[in-house]
Amino acid sequence: MTGVAAGTTTASRSWSVWGCAAELSVTEPGTIEHAERIVRAELATVDAACSRFRPDSELSMLARAGGRPTSISPTLHAFLEAALSAARLTGGDVDPTVGSALVHLGYDRDFADLGPTVPSCDEIESAIGRTGFVTESDWSMVTLGEDHVTIPDGVGLDLGATAKALTADRCARAVHDELGTGVLVSLGGDIATSGPYPDDGWRIEVCDGDGEPSTVVVIGSDTGVATSSTLRRRWMHEGQMLHHILDPQLARPAEPYWRTVTVIASSALTANTVSTACIVRGPAATAWLDRIGLPARSVAADGTIIHSGHWPDDGEDRS
Repeated sequence: MTGVAAGTTTASRSWSVWGCAAELSVTEPGTIEHAERIVRAELATVDAACSRFRPDSELSMLARAGGRPTSISPTLHAFLEAALSAARLTGGDVDPTVGSALVHLGYDRDFADLGPTVPSCDEIESAIGRTGFVTESDWSMVTLGEDHVTIPDGVGLDLGATAKALTADRCARAVHDELGTGVLVSLGGDIATSGPYPDDGWRIEVCDGDGEPSTVVVIGSDTGVATSSTLRRRWMHEGQMLHHILDPQLARPAEPYWRTVTVIASSALTANTVSTACIVRGPAATAWLDRIGLPARSVAADGTIIHSGHWPDDGEDRS
């Protein structure tokens, strides 16, 4: 995850949402209350459209559509379009059709509600009254029209690899567009900035917990930073410790070759798409990062740190 070091000329607010921390900073302190209202409203809109854990969300209703074309809101359309674009960019390594596989592995509710253990697959299917989930699926099964979408019956969607980051981008743009202030929005460490930035830039601490190597980077406007991790969002299921980043080809958590991968890009969406794909690709991610040229910091399972694409360190990595 990443942390924000607010400057003396900024104002900040933080709260919990979607099982993670939401952080908001603005360069015009007098706008902070209005900015928070804008962000909270956007979060509510996205949750109603995209939540996998709300039975009344549009995404949950798609799961009950029986394979029929279903009308969707502009919000859900934008998030589905982003998820499918991420799948194309990564050759399917980031795939929104892993929802059924996540349910079978026990990730069937908001992570804050999982607890140390989760039910078995049979218990999950019994509880939610559905059988015949499709666990072997891919993003090409999704047909997205101008105002509707069609997914095969039994295919479950999960937008977790893209939705949080895209929401951060949308929130940052909305605050700047409406209030003119410089703004940084962080949702669980997916960070987006827009508008003017503090004199010394936005200082971001990159670290994934106590005892993990940390560093600080400084970013400006219209920038996204995201960290994907095999150390976070972990749970026990049928005697195994699992994490939330699935290899779509295996329908299982990706091998934890990397502890974390942090990427800097022009948007949080792009940064998180690439960092997630790196976790899935394992050792092949380093050459891929070199080809695409985005600044990245990858921490291997043994603690080795690899920088790619002119990573802008503000000092040495520290343990």
